[in-house]
Amino acid sequence: MDALSYKTISANSATVNKNWVLIDAENETLGRLASKVAILIRGKHKTNFTPHVDCGDHVIVINADKITLTGNKWEDKEYISHTGYPGGQKTTNPARLMAKKPTYMIEHAIKGMLPKNKIGSEMYRNLYVYAGAEHPHEAQKPQQLKLTEIK
Repeated sequence: MDALSYKTISANSATVNKNWVLIDAENETLGRLASKVAILIRGKHKTNFTPHVDCGDHVIVINADKITLTGNKWEDKEYISHTGYPGGQKTTNPARLMAKKPTYMIEHAIKGMLPKNKIGSEMYRNLYVYAGAEHPHEAQKPQQLKLTEIK
């Protein structure tokens, strides 16, 4: 057996093949959806995954306003933000947040699962979340994917 036939292939920006993927979030649990989408955006499902290269896919998430949360999280979970001023801490729950910004919970959950560096910011730009079933990316011919197909 030739030892040279087993070379490790490292991806770079010229050799990366980025696909467009469509995920329907209707009746999906927030955390499970976010972890699967983060895997797709990061590119960990590909055989040529390289940690220091953005080799993930472009992911479109539709029906973000129809996600589910388990237990009493609609009322008990808190999202905390700060204005930067003394005493400027604000809290809100998912029910109020969904009424105001239906895409924010998915974006926030996925962003927290990506690396906290320049590559993570670059990967986050490959995420497109829409509240309804319509999206403006039909020209890219996204491939519909079920969450059960992602490992």
